[in-house]
Amino acid sequence: MQRKIIHIDMDAFYASVEQRDFPGYRGKPIVVGGSPEGRGGVVATASYEARKYGIRSAMPSKTAQRLCPDALFITPRFPVYKMVSQQIRAIFHRYTDQIEPLSLDEAFLDVTEDKMGIGSALDIAREIKQSIREELQLTASAGVSVNKFVAKIASDMEKPDGLTFIGPSKIEAFMERLPVEKFFGVGKVTAGKMKSMGLHTGADLKRLTEAELVQHFGKPGKFYYQIVRGIDERPVVPDRETKSISVEDTYQEDLTTKEAMLHELEILTGRLAERVTRAGLKGRTVTVKFKFHDFTINTRSHSLLTAFNDEVRILDTIRMILDKTDFFQKRVRLLGVGLSNFDVSGTDSGTPPGSNQLVLF
Repeated sequence: MQRKIIHIDMDAFYASVEQRDFPGYRGKPIVVGGSPEGRGGVVATASYEARKYGIRSAMPSKTAQRLCPDALFITPRFPVYKMVSQQIRAIFHRYTDQIEPLSLDEAFLDVTEDKMGIGSALDIAREIKQSIREELQLTASAGVSVNKFVAKIASDMEKPDGLTFIGPSKIEAFMERLPVEKFFGVGKVTAGKMKSMGLHTGADLKRLTEAELVQHFGKPGKFYYQIVRGIDERPVVPDRETKSISVEDTYQEDLTTKEAMLHELEILTGRLAERVTRAGLKGRTVTVKFKFHDFTINTRSHSLLTAFNDEVRILDTIRMILDKTDFFQKRVRLLGVGLSNFDVSGTDSGTPPGSNQLVLF
């Protein structure tokens, strides 16, 4: 049986909750996270009014302040966001128990067999969006397809308040048109390498054999080979417990100094802080991953007594780890940072009018 997968992604979740609860924020550029007047930290999310100025998640608040001096910086209210997330989850459960949360503001739903016997995944997505709007005064965007990868890409196509269906007959053509930077797992460095090889879209990737993709990009090459053909057999995994969250990047030129490594780790830390904040999690253990020019891998971890998820403490712990390592004699081709050992108690109405809908059959 062909699966029916929905990916729901709330629109500017934290900011939209703040604008819903505090009418004075509506229509104004607000930034959740970071520090007032751009003194430090990173943006957790920004309202659509702030995004018009180029403000994005994981951006340093100093940069956000420079882009929009009139932006209002708001301290996150994670207990409130968690409560609203539970209310959203309750709406999902009306239709299916096959729910895989990715963070407080997004989840996959498998509605191949839905509780209400509706049958149409597109109709279910419409009803979920309508319930979220009417009951919670918030908007969500939804992507509908036959697998997780395509559904997730689809949910981002018509934001905010979008609904995009990509049917089986259109998946392969859709993947061929997709820019390589939109592929899951393709970061800036990998995208740059692909483009330097003349690989700009899925159609370009499709010209390479699986062996060639693995040769150039390692193990992820197998995934690229499958997904560019619209193949993704990953099931929706209900109630998945997150054990750790990490980010990593591979460098075109090996890193050879502590200063160069620390610079790259600062960039990775901003991305990590944004991810754990979106997930509503706080952890006690920071891990740094090193892959050397000879492809050997080593990791170093450090744990604190209290849980945290802010960029400053993560980076301070990374510096402590670096001070205790002796890897600087070796050339580093990949760095990664992660947070784990989570505290379970942890973690985007100014709703733009109208609803966007795109259907590809």
